[in-house]
Amino acid sequence: MDRISTERDVVTLLGDWATGRGPLYRRLANAIGGAVEDGALLPGDRLPSERKLAQTLRVSRATVVAAYEELRARSLLVSRQGSGTRIARDVKVRPPTADGRVPGGTAVTIFQRLIDGPGELISIAVAAGGAAPELAVALRELVRDDLDELLAGPGYHPSGLPALREAIAAHLTGAGLPTAQDEILVTTGAHQGLVLVTELYVRPGATVVVESPNWPGCLDVFRAAGARLATVPLDDEGPEIGAVAALLRERKPALLYLMPTYHNPTGLLMSATRRRRIAELAAEHEVPVLEDNAYMTYHPESEAVPAPLAAYAPARAEMLSLGSLAKAVWGGLRIGWVRGPAEIVQRLARRKVLADIASPVLDQALAARLLPRLEEILAARAKELGEQLDHVDALLRARLPGWRWRRPDGGGALWVELPGVDATAFAQVAVRHGVDVVPGGAMDPGGGHANHIRLPFTFAPEVLDELVDRLARAWAEFERHGPAPATQVVV
Repeated sequence: MDRISTERDVVTLLGDWATGRGPLYRRLANAIGGAVEDGALLPGDRLPSERKLAQTLRVSRATVVAAYEELRARSLLVSRQGSGTRIARDVKVRPPTADGRVPGGTAVTIFQRLIDGPGELISIAVAAGGAAPELAVALRELVRDDLDELLAGPGYHPSGLPALREAIAAHLTGAGLPTAQDEILVTTGAHQGLVLVTELYVRPGATVVVESPNWPGCLDVFRAAGARLATVPLDDEGPEIGAVAALLRERKPALLYLMPTYHNPTGLLMSATRRRRIAELAAEHEVPVLEDNAYMTYHPESEAVPAPLAAYAPARAEMLSLGSLAKAVWGGLRIGWVRGPAEIVQRLARRKVLADIASPVLDQALAARLLPRLEEILAARAKELGEQLDHVDALLRARLPGWRWRRPDGGGALWVELPGVDATAFAQVAVRHGVDVVPGGAMDPGGGHANHIRLPFTFAPEVLDELVDRLARAWAEFERHGPAPATQVVV
């Protein structure tokens, strides 16, 4: 069986190939050649036919023909009747990731964009804005009041700075989840918490139940551990309870991973009733639950947020909760946490020591000052993001009236349905108009949601104006060439 089996596989490897200068065929040839040099495409890998790749990339067949011809001239490709076009067997490749490119996974293009910088593209791969103004205030206070004392100590707190663990415990208690300091592990961002929990619970071949759609970076963590992903669809209250019950009963998963507040990418807020029922099911089937509440940004003042999922759990349930200040305060403040039973937290702490010994103490001290002000920070953020949401909503209704979306309960992005088309194909056109789009198919382990894109609104109004203008121009070009039907592809 060929290692590279579909046009989508190749498109994922090529990333934003259409940006840059020079004829389009040469940009395509350079992107394929770069994938070979990186070791992403290996000797003997079969490439799609010229016709199929042209359809997927939304370019003329002549563009792909010219790109393949140039690669054959470079001795990178060979074409034989009956076996198609393949990477030459004798081509030399670099050791994997030797040039610093991000390796593997469906989130590769997203994280590579962070490394490369946005350039002339408007990237909507990451929903992140600037720092909350309270961060600068807290930093000045820290330098003025606490810096000498902090610097006098060794700086190593493997489980977390005590003052921060206490502040996180108080924050969660105030949110309706009574928490003690020894139930908190401070992590270098919520992503590290996810990795540590996965290392503890997931073995190769184990099942992890996730919502569909989901965030590619989270899915890649589970895949890297060798997990088999089982998905549950969403309704207006959260994961469909019948699907959750069936999977817990039939698959005996190693972990149930959910995003109750707020779901990424849909922005859905799980109801209190649904939280209680899921917690009961998890306890009944003895399945550990990891709730990820790191996507805490926009939240309308008119809606009350239920207590964390762990607050609804029976005593016998094994519940862990992820949190972070990245979305609420600033992505550059790499402080997250895991809340769970004290004995589990200790086991996670031993794994964290192996990963990085301890999170930066100055960042933790800064976070400890910000936690008591978090509700105030979130309220200010909600006002700003609500205005940005209203702005992009009006722009899309005016410029792209055929697109469909549900106003999110919270979070920082719209989950947009493109009517009857494959978002992977549209993404190829969008990047040529200066927008880096993540297709919905990358967010669904089962290959569904292929006709969706995630559209963050965490930009200044002038950037949103330009973003929607570029998307509208890309859509006009896409429609002229005839949209391809959305497909269901198993990843």
